[in-house]
Amino acid sequence: MKTDIEIAQEARMMHIRDVVKPFGIEEDELDFYGKYKAKVSEELWNRVRGAKDGKLVLVTAINPTPAGEGKTTISIGLSQALNKLGKKSIVALREPSLGPCFGIKGGAAGGGYAQVVPMEDLNLHFTGDFHAITSANNLLAAMLDNHIQQGNALRIDTRRVVWKRCMDMNDRVLRNIVVGLGAPTDGVVREDHFVITVASEIMAILCLCSDLRDLKERLGQIIVAYNDKGEPVTASQIKAVGAMAALLKDAIKPNLIQTLEHTPAIVHGGPFANIAHGCNSVQATRLAMKLSDVAVTEAGFGADLGAEKFMDIKCRQSGIKPDAVVMVATVKALKYNGGVSKSELSLPNLEALKKGIVNLEKHIENIQKFGVPVVVALNAFLSDTEEEYAFIRDFCEARGCAFALAEVWAKGGEGGIALAEKVLETLETKESQYHPLYDVSLPLKEKINTIAREIYGADGVAYAPAAEKMIAQLEAQGFGGLPVCMAKNQYSLSDDQTKLGRPVGFTITVRDVYVSAGAGFVVVLTGNVMTMPGLSKSPAAYNIDVDETTGKIVGLF
Repeated sequence: MKTDIEIAQEARMMHIRDVVKPFGIEEDELDFYGKYKAKVSEELWNRVRGAKDGKLVLVTAINPTPAGEGKTTISIGLSQALNKLGKKSIVALREPSLGPCFGIKGGAAGGGYAQVVPMEDLNLHFTGDFHAITSANNLLAAMLDNHIQQGNALRIDTRRVVWKRCMDMNDRVLRNIVVGLGAPTDGVVREDHFVITVASEIMAILCLCSDLRDLKERLGQIIVAYNDKGEPVTASQIKAVGAMAALLKDAIKPNLIQTLEHTPAIVHGGPFANIAHGCNSVQATRLAMKLSDVAVTEAGFGADLGAEKFMDIKCRQSGIKPDAVVMVATVKALKYNGGVSKSELSLPNLEALKKGIVNLEKHIENIQKFGVPVVVALNAFLSDTEEEYAFIRDFCEARGCAFALAEVWAKGGEGGIALAEKVLETLETKESQYHPLYDVSLPLKEKINTIAREIYGADGVAYAPAAEKMIAQLEAQGFGGLPVCMAKNQYSLSDDQTKLGRPVGFTITVRDVYVSAGAGFVVVLTGNVMTMPGLSKSPAAYNIDVDETTGKIVGLF
């Protein structure tokens, strides 16, 4: 059986101008990065911005497991299948971070015959967007420290510097560091921190802004520190906005590549869903809707994270409304939630499936709380049985959801026809009544409690003293009316990753809270979730290399 990278490397790609031409995009509306990658020009958006929106389908999933669910694979395969059925469809995805590529998760280009290419470019440096975001983030950090060194006219309290440096790699030793050591000319000694680039507020800003003007306004609102009176100090006051915008002027443009079946894919932005808001850029999704009959997009990790944030943050800020949600699951993942060990997931076990399907049930209920119709896509594996399929189908249909088996990994778009037909049927017969989960004007604690109870199924929320203090401070400063972005582990509906299935009788613990004023939300840290991940004992980097004869990358995914 061929690996994903072997399939991708054997693909014959079309010039990107020819891929997008059937969708009405002209060559002079693209900024080319070689033959197979391009950025979208502002001229294209200005031309199509008044066009009618196509339908929008959001792809999400149950909580991720070691068995894999294949959310990106399903997104790509569904879009390919819709094009096979005569519908113009563009898939809008996130860009992958280098951290997971070299860590444990692997790449994010889909899999099998439902991939986007060039796969190696996408998973590595791509068009440089993440590097630009990293540079803009660290420029602001450097200008902040320089301001302190050069007399500190803003009277910044060096014990209350909140802006962190970032890098796009898992590196645990950078979580907590000391800077400014050495001579007096080397800066002020203070504790500092790193986050991974996908957790940077600049990543969130890039993905939520509507244009360059909006980008600059949001950058200016970033809170970098507090002064000796406890008042926030912003990036605008540090005079860093123009220089950051200069670094981001190309990164703000969405990227165009292709699927293995030569249909367009817009890939832009990449905030993680467990520590950030988990959706690709508003600009990418809007563009896909303007150019498609049915646009397909995804939200990261399980529906308790990415989909909730898509509905409560991205949709609220942008005015985008999903017409349907595809919920991805696998037989193996459901059995894992039912207590089966990873080594025995290929064995038939209907009892474990019945026990673990409660995880899918909770995610279906959660999406229905937003008023959006659900289609369950079961990503097929050779070890699955017809009896297992029948049980899941009956379970979903009893809860008002359409159900379809997806074989896109093995068959590409052809293997997604059944799913595409169910999606189209749902779009035609069920009207979305989308609405956010909570009133944004509620106090912060009420919004946090609502998500914890309604989405996670918690009995309540416990707040650490530091979180209590920050919530009071943020509300006093006028940030209480922002939506909340919950930072929580992705493996469980609870904040304890060992609690699988549909846990009950638990409390969510909030350990800290901070505002991302430019992004327009309040981040809530729960449990032990980290904003700078570490590498595993045997990281994927061990297996990645470049063949000296062919020059091809091997072992990437």
